[in-house]
Parts: sequence; C-alpha cells; structure tokens
Amino acid sequence: MGQKNSSLKPRILTSVVYVVIWIALCALKWCVPYTAVQGTDVYWGSLGFDILFTAISVIGCFEFLRAIDNTNGEKKISAMQRAFTLAFCAICVPLYVLTEITMHKGYLGVSCAFAIYGLFLAATSVFDHNRSSVKGTISCVFAMLYCGVLSTMMAAINHLTRNSMVAILVLFMSTVFTDAGAFLAGSTLKKWLPAKLAPQLSPNKTIVGAVGGLIGGIAGSLLALGVMYLFGGVNEPIILGFNNVFLQFTSNFPYVVSFMLVGLFTSVLAQVGDLLESAIKRECGLKDMGNLLPGHGGILDRFDSMLYCSVIVLFSFGTIII
Repeated sequence: MGQKNSSLKPRILTSVVYVVIWIALCALKWCVPYTAVQGTDVYWGSLGFDILFTAISVIGCFEFLRAIDNTNGEKKISAMQRAFTLAFCAICVPLYVLTEITMHKGYLGVSCAFAIYGLFLAATSVFDHNRSSVKGTISCVFAMLYCGVLSTMMAAINHLTRNSMVAILVLFMSTVFTDAGAFLAGSTLKKWLPAKLAPQLSPNKTIVGAVGGLIGGIAGSLLALGVMYLFGGVNEPIILGFNNVFLQFTSNFPYVVSFMLVGLFTSVLAQVGDLLESAIKRECGLKDMGNLLPGHGGILDRFDSMLYCSVIVLFSFGTIII
C-alpha cells in the first residue's frame, strides 16, 4: 500500500503542475493585449502556448526517434537523418506563427518546409545508406508528421481569427476529461463489465472505460463553453471578455449541440491517439516514451491524445461548423 501511494504522489504532483501551467498560459492568452503589426493584430499572450507547442514538437520527436532507433538494439536512423528531423520539428511551429502573423500563409510556410526537409531526408538514405535504412527514413517522416505537423495544428488553433480561446479550452478540457472519465468508469465498473477495448495493445483499457471517456470528452467541451459563456460573453464581451476574447458564432446551428459533437469526436481521437502510442511502445518494447514527467513518462505519454485531438478541434473551429 505504501509503495502504491509513493508511486501515485509524483503522478498527482505532475498533474497539478500541468494544470497550473495550462491555466497560467490561458490567463496570459486571455489578458495580454494585442498590438497591430503590419496591419495584423498580434496577440502577444498567445506566444506562451506557441513556446509550449514548440517544446512538445522537439522533445516528442526526440523521444520518438530514440524509441524507434533502439528497437531490438538495431540502429535504423543515421545521425544526419536525426538532425534533419529534429530541425524540422524545431522550426515548424515558429515558422507557422511567423508566416501566419506577417502574411497569413502559415500553412504554406510549413508545407514548403516539410517538402524541403523531406527531400533532404530522402537524400540522406541514398548518400548515407550504410548508416540508415528505408524503415528509418519512413520513421523520420512519421515523426515529422506526428510531432511536428500535429504540434503546428495546435499552434494554428492558438492563432484562429475567432473563438481561439474557447478552442484551446476545448482541446485541453476534452482530453483531460476523456482520461478522467475513462479512468473513473473503467475502475468502477470493470468488475461487472470487464470486456477489453484493445487487449493486445493495452490490457487495462475496457469498453466501459472508453464509453466513460466519451462522456468525459463531451463534459469537458461543455465546460469550456460554460467558462467562455460566463466570463467571455457571446458575440460581445462581458465581465472578463476583454481583449476581443469572447464567443463569436456565425452558424445558426445550436452551439450547445455543436460543442457536444466536438467533444464526442475529440474524445474518440484522444482514445485512438492513446492506443497508437501504446502500439508504438509495445513495438519498441518500452513502458514509457521517456521520463521527463514523473509518474506520467515522457512528453508523448502526456500529449499523445492532445496531438490527435488537434485535428478535429482545428477542423471544427477553423471552419463554419462553429
């Protein structure tokens, strides 16, 4: 019992620090005023999240490449390939932010960078063939997409022209509440409903836990809506809705239903991302992708679900859906 409590304490402490940092970044994004740069409103408070997303991209890429390269003790990725992949993951978020702020062409900048780095990466598999492999090259491309491009999608959410604040809240709250809902439902009901979700990848995950995660994801999305509704306002600022931070709806579709659907699909992708991470770790023979976060493992162990969720959140808030 004592050993269990001692292993639980660092996990709880890390979770508390994680939540505090996220709240601090949200407060920075909400409260720091914007200024006009070359005719564009630059929200300086948003740069805090950009720094976080850059760190996720770089550290996540490092963890992923280290895991893949050490599978069965066989070296698959050359030093040059590793350098190119890490370099892309280091520049993709800053490049997106810079080109988006100055030219509104963030996607174009990142797409061109991905193509250039991809071509150099492919060239290294030819000229440095003795120290690389085709599997290693494919793994590097996947790392660029998984860590770099998905982190850039989170940065794109952070720089949406409207509803950016609530989109960030949905991204965070839906993934956290998905984990919490899955844990509570699974630990409470698995005695009566023990059916496994994916026994070969993650033996502890149950179907009832997955259902609890879906409910949690919806609840998290609605909570994000509630926070913005109460403190930000709808279509005009109230209370804390200064600095142009409030809900702006252009669709006639009921926004409560919209947020429920976003929470549902976000929860689905969160659980898929978690299972993918389990598959990668099983393939590499690892328990965790790293040890940077006590009790949680590495960056990818903590942010795998959020990386996947960025796709549906960006699609939802970056189109006419919300």
